[in-house]
Amino acid sequence: MSRNLTALSARKGLSCNLFERLGELSEKEGAPTPEELRQLAGEFLMGPANLYGTASFYDFTRPENKGKKVYVCNGTACRMAGTQEALKSQLSQHFQKEEIGEMCCLGRCHENAAFQYQGRNYSGNAIGQLEAIREESIQNGEGRYTVQALGRPVLTEVMPTLEGCRYAVGQMLKGRPEDVMAAVELSRLRGRGGAGFPLAVKMQACREAYAGQKFVVCNADEGDPGSYSDRYLLEQRPITVLLGMLISGYAIGAETGVLYIRAEYPESVTVIEQAIDTLRSAGLAGKDIMDSGFSFDFKIIKARGAYICGEETALLASIEGQRPEVRARPPFPAQEGLFGKPTLVSNVETLANLFFILEKGGEAYAATGTGKSTGTKLLSLDGAFRRPGVYEVPMGTPLQTVVDELGGGFRKPVKALHIGGPLGGLVPALKIPSLTIDFESFHQEGFLLGHASVVSVPVSYPMIEYLEHIFAFTAHESCGKCFPCRLGSKRGEEMLHKAQSEGYRIDRRLFEDLLETLEKGSLCGLGGGMPLPVRNALQYFAEELKPYFAEQKIAIQ
Repeated sequence: MSRNLTALSARKGLSCNLFERLGELSEKEGAPTPEELRQLAGEFLMGPANLYGTASFYDFTRPENKGKKVYVCNGTACRMAGTQEALKSQLSQHFQKEEIGEMCCLGRCHENAAFQYQGRNYSGNAIGQLEAIREESIQNGEGRYTVQALGRPVLTEVMPTLEGCRYAVGQMLKGRPEDVMAAVELSRLRGRGGAGFPLAVKMQACREAYAGQKFVVCNADEGDPGSYSDRYLLEQRPITVLLGMLISGYAIGAETGVLYIRAEYPESVTVIEQAIDTLRSAGLAGKDIMDSGFSFDFKIIKARGAYICGEETALLASIEGQRPEVRARPPFPAQEGLFGKPTLVSNVETLANLFFILEKGGEAYAATGTGKSTGTKLLSLDGAFRRPGVYEVPMGTPLQTVVDELGGGFRKPVKALHIGGPLGGLVPALKIPSLTIDFESFHQEGFLLGHASVVSVPVSYPMIEYLEHIFAFTAHESCGKCFPCRLGSKRGEEMLHKAQSEGYRIDRRLFEDLLETLEKGSLCGLGGGMPLPVRNALQYFAEELKPYFAEQKIAIQ
């Protein structure tokens, strides 16, 4: 982390944002020119090398992106569905090879065959209508997916009316910020983006931090392949997400909310822009809301393609226009975050819960779920299910219920479920009856619930190839700041590839040392968390993987 670069970026802040300027320079040709970078560096009093380091990092600002016209989803769900090679073949009939790029992931995991063209996403059978798409007579090729709640809905209930929003916010503004904090604490709401850290603790730390300016940042960089529950909330429940940010801002003393929305979700950006305008017109955003003296407004930042920006400190560095490398902690963002100011960073689903808590109270929220995992959880089921879609279930719901009753079972034989993204647990089918949807159950069984996306690994897909895919994904997405992740992910990918292509037998002890180094030496959860699904595979698919590992010699004393 460079405090000097942070301070230089803060001079112009969000009104003339460095990261946005870099993105805008990339939109015409796919990447900024060296001359444009030099001019921008001079404007922000930075060295050209700093800006080149930033621009060359993102998928959609780096020089390799120049000339790309269409992008194919290379996410895990589409890979497991086996749709993308045929998709590329069809696209190659209309585009040159160098015009076809890749994105990960487009959030079309429910029907796969996903691609992006002219800033719009398509999937399913849309490729068969490519001519109409190119003529812009078809603007959205998404088939419908199921949205269903089991029990009392919190996140999938009907979006509140503007009158209802005005009443709830008005009541909040008549009270004290401490009242909001108390309700969140009573709810025992835990973060829905990863390990489940209590939201009230984050909010209290930010509230107590002394500063003239604070921020609420909505982490809408839902990069876990197989996830699209945040996209559902952004596009179908945008007011709820925005009001969650406003409620947080009132509680901690922030007047600005920043939504960092991934480039792979262009429709989400459009919907959120419209929702912000709606709130402003209704007097629920801007200066002196409802004559209360409290001001709060929103800023959208369009991301440019980097999974690591789902990590909160890398996300903040990205907004500042710095290379999105993970920052050492402490200081935590609650004390020193965006532009060096106290910042509450929380993901879409977590923030979307706050309107329910404001309306119904913290105790009402805590009445659903389990003692330590309260409330509900959204799950996104991929196209391998007979009824793919977004499902809201009370914490503590059996995973078997999700698979059989909600998802309708599988279209084809499945041997494992990768739950919670590439850093989540790789759950063998035999363990499905043992798990419930809550943080404790997954932890006790050696898995991780995480974002609760569900990607199905078919029986026909080789587990050794799946492990190579996990390492390759990590190597591509690593920010490169720490050696264990930057080098270890690549070495793991190479070993697994060599084992398949050259008959190489992996030394088990060497492989275990690599995993331990990643776990203990990585700066963030990308390198540190990736060994979990690999260990799950080694434990539950040992027989399938046995031919690729050298037999361990037993030392004779």
